[in-house]
Amino acid sequence: MKTHINLFIAFFRSGILGFGGGPSAIPLVHKEVVTTFKWMNDDEFSDVLALGNTLPGPINTKMAGYIGYHVAGVLGMINAVLSSIVPSILMMIVLLTTLTTFKDQPWVVGMTRGVIPIVVVMMAVLTWDFFKKSNQGLGWKISVTLLLVSFLLIELVHIHPGIVIALLLAYALLKPNKQKNEEIERQKGTN
Repeated sequence: MKTHINLFIAFFRSGILGFGGGPSAIPLVHKEVVTTFKWMNDDEFSDVLALGNTLPGPINTKMAGYIGYHVAGVLGMINAVLSSIVPSILMMIVLLTTLTTFKDQPWVVGMTRGVIPIVVVMMAVLTWDFFKKSNQGLGWKISVTLLLVSFLLIELVHIHPGIVIALLLAYALLKPNKQKNEEIERQKGTN
């Protein structure tokens, strides 16, 4: 029961504080899942994020469904998805009725513009953390190369990010593993 309460709290908090949609909620979900409740490590979370980006639909809901299932099975999945969308439903009902009345007021315009830099900083911090992790696993040269190639494909060639992620996952699965090949060679040499 405590796990379900914690799932609800984690995804309700990230849902209610993730102003601006899914990308702004990703760092909040990361904080809850990895730091606060320790249901996953950074590598597992980045795998879930990559998988979620390849599938259609809102990223926060997909991540909530997978993480909820990972933590507490089918009921955990239902709990996490509902707790991640309930804040949006409630906020839309309350805010849309209120904001439509005051949408032209300077304080409303300033409030919505003021949130954008905060979301940019949160995304930059998460991106830097993922880049540091990729450096540990791949090294600087490969990490920077993948970063630049991905940027060029997404921004200049206009390939969908899901396709770029799928290509990178295919490369990771199909590339030869040097350590494994060296181990096989050593075993052949000792036999």
